[in-house]
Amino acid sequence: MKILIDFFPILLFFGAYKVYDIYIGTGVLMAATVLQMALIYGIDRRLQMMHKITLVLILAFGTLTLVLHDDRFIKWKPTVLYAAMAIALAIAVWIYKKNFLKMLLGSQLTLPEPVWMRLNILWIGYSAFMALLNAYVAAYYSTEAWVNFKLWGYAFPLVFIVGQGFYISRYLAVDDTPKSAP
Repeated sequence: MKILIDFFPILLFFGAYKVYDIYIGTGVLMAATVLQMALIYGIDRRLQMMHKITLVLILAFGTLTLVLHDDRFIKWKPTVLYAAMAIALAIAVWIYKKNFLKMLLGSQLTLPEPVWMRLNILWIGYSAFMALLNAYVAAYYSTEAWVNFKLWGYAFPLVFIVGQGFYISRYLAVDDTPKSAP
């Protein structure tokens, strides 16, 4: 269910773009993201910081796209999001000596400190890569190509997250408690 909630704004955006244009698609994306956040809030009774940032950026860049009738704004939103994430993670870990990933996920995962540091560095690199990749596609390709990249480019985060799962799986504690028979 949650995976459907995560992907439905981009799928609706893609469909609206294909049927109409980038501006209708942007409006649909904005509305779908607001609905998505309402659903997440309804389920979890809170929004993660990343949800809030994504919502603000989509609404801000979407509004600029629609008001100025300039598709460059919505195309650059992912670059801004990924670059901000890379910069925030880097500043936190190298200047303030804080690991945001551990702060966010530490209650759900117990990992050795060096693993948390490597994960943080991997996220910095991944976010910087995605910011640069989106910037390249947004700057040098047509809107049609960018929209297709947005849809099919979801392979990048999926591969990254699966790879991360394989990496941390060997560090996760195994529950040695005997299971009782049902």
